[in-house]
Amino acid sequence: METRASNWEALNGILAATCVLMAGVAATGATAHAAEGPTMNPYARWANGPPSDPAYFPIAVWLQDPKMAPRYREAGVNVYVALWRGPTEEQLATLRDAGVSVVCAQNALALRHLDDPVIVGWMHGDEPDNAQSLGRGRGYGPPIPPERTVADYEAIKARDPSRPILLNLGQGVAWDGWHGRGVRTNHPEDYPEYVKGCDIASFDIYPVAHGHPAVSGNLWYVAHGVRRLREWIRGDQICWNCIECTRIHSDAKATPHQVRAEVWMSLIYGSMGLIYFVHEWNPRFNEHALLDDPEMLRAVTGINRQIHELAPVLNSPTVGDGVSAGSSNADVPIAAMTKRHEGATYVFSVAMRDGQTTGTFVVPDAPAAAMAEVLGEERRIPVRNGQFEDTFAPYDVHLYRIQ
Repeated sequence: METRASNWEALNGILAATCVLMAGVAATGATAHAAEGPTMNPYARWANGPPSDPAYFPIAVWLQDPKMAPRYREAGVNVYVALWRGPTEEQLATLRDAGVSVVCAQNALALRHLDDPVIVGWMHGDEPDNAQSLGRGRGYGPPIPPERTVADYEAIKARDPSRPILLNLGQGVAWDGWHGRGVRTNHPEDYPEYVKGCDIASFDIYPVAHGHPAVSGNLWYVAHGVRRLREWIRGDQICWNCIECTRIHSDAKATPHQVRAEVWMSLIYGSMGLIYFVHEWNPRFNEHALLDDPEMLRAVTGINRQIHELAPVLNSPTVGDGVSAGSSNADVPIAAMTKRHEGATYVFSVAMRDGQTTGTFVVPDAPAAAMAEVLGEERRIPVRNGQFEDTFAPYDVHLYRIQ
């Protein structure tokens, strides 16, 4: 994850020109996914953490000026993650007035605000798994050792156990060939050790804006990273992840359709919180590029609104083996998960590749004769003997409510 205007540019300098695609990564496009979900809102165990209301789902932005919080709130954002050289009194007051909470560093000022409800979590320094700068013009050393991250976690927790601690990791979570890890490139075994140092584990990879051909345009790396992170964390830990919506340093920018696909890939594979990365350096630096992009802002607002509407469903347990999703095109697997809420069965699905297909869904517990409402699309599909079909354009998302 980048901060302000400099860190990414420096880190790009250590990228090598070659890498190998991860063995087994294609398995990310599983035809069905059913990671067991939480039995309640996962934040309830922290007295001063995020709200425990089942209707709450965290949607964040990374390292933004609190003065922009009212505009982000209008877009459905309810959390800031990281504050530039903060938190400060002014930053906290501005977020409080805007009704937006924050996950921030536990500095001396923050420790004087332990009873302040605007702070809902603490965070480590960003991306300890990446090669660390040795200072301007001095290159990069190895990543921060996992045991130091764990020790830092214990120290933060000792000062305030009433809030969760977030650790954001780099793209090595999803891509073993990420040379930004320096001497620890191709060492995914580090990550189960890193995640021992947090309550909420997050990561970032931005496939559309990515500069390496192994990753560029392969949206499923987002889902692959979420899947691996969930495998590495304990059952009482929570997975979040970051979502691209600007050019960052690239000439390529995700379309609203691609952003929606990345979001729902994340949720289907078990992410319980989203962090939008909204900075952009190309063609010029813009810290809040999302807010200056009317089309993308409108799309992200719509995505967030639907997530908030479905929050009680997303916070309900995932039904293991609740759906199987077949694809008529073997090159375009479909990922899906099932939830049950207030007497309805929900099937959330996404095409995992850039191609067309027809999906065949089998929902064993569906009524013999029912209808699947396609949420947000104003259409309904008959369900007969627990089975229905639907067509998918590249990276399409379809969300069904079956009754």
